[in-house]
Amino acid sequence: MTIFTSPRLLQWGQLDLPLLGLDKDWRGAPVLPAAAFALAVDNQRLWFVAHHRAPAQLHPQSRPGMFQAELWRHDVAELFLADPMSGRYFEFNLAPNGAWWSCEFTAPRVRAEDIDIAMPEVATFSDMAPDGAWLVAMAIPLDLLRARLDFGVHSRANVTLILTSPTQQFVSATDLGGGEPDFHRPQRFAEVVFAPLTE
Repeated sequence: MTIFTSPRLLQWGQLDLPLLGLDKDWRGAPVLPAAAFALAVDNQRLWFVAHHRAPAQLHPQSRPGMFQAELWRHDVAELFLADPMSGRYFEFNLAPNGAWWSCEFTAPRVRAEDIDIAMPEVATFSDMAPDGAWLVAMAIPLDLLRARLDFGVHSRANVTLILTSPTQQFVSATDLGGGEPDFHRPQRFAEVVFAPLTE
């Protein structure tokens, strides 16, 4: 899983990241139009960017920049980050309008806390076009990821999307194996590879 590295601080409105396309869903059916994502780090934050050129079905209680549980019941982009040594991982949900949610797990689907706790200082940004296309980003403080997950070269990651709600098309950047869609398979997340962002 490529994470681009930037020598300068990244800013919404000036992001120029290579987007990686996702054109097949969990069962191999085409994603039309293709979705895309990017991951990048600067000296302070990890940036997660997702894009789709189709209208989204939003969680009815979601509000831009606000913490909201159960975003996955509607269209959403998701970032999973795991520490293979401890088995802990984070799930970050990012709705097309910039609503977000996060949760820490100690093992697959085993929450670290029973209640929802918003990770502090997370920022989100979104741009929704009149035709329904959307571009959304989340900036996550690196110091928190390093403290909670020992985030670095040994980390594992995956990006997933849920599209076309309410029918829901499940998309994963990493092959998580067969069976019914299940994004909580941290042992199958991809190793991260840091690559310089060329300008």
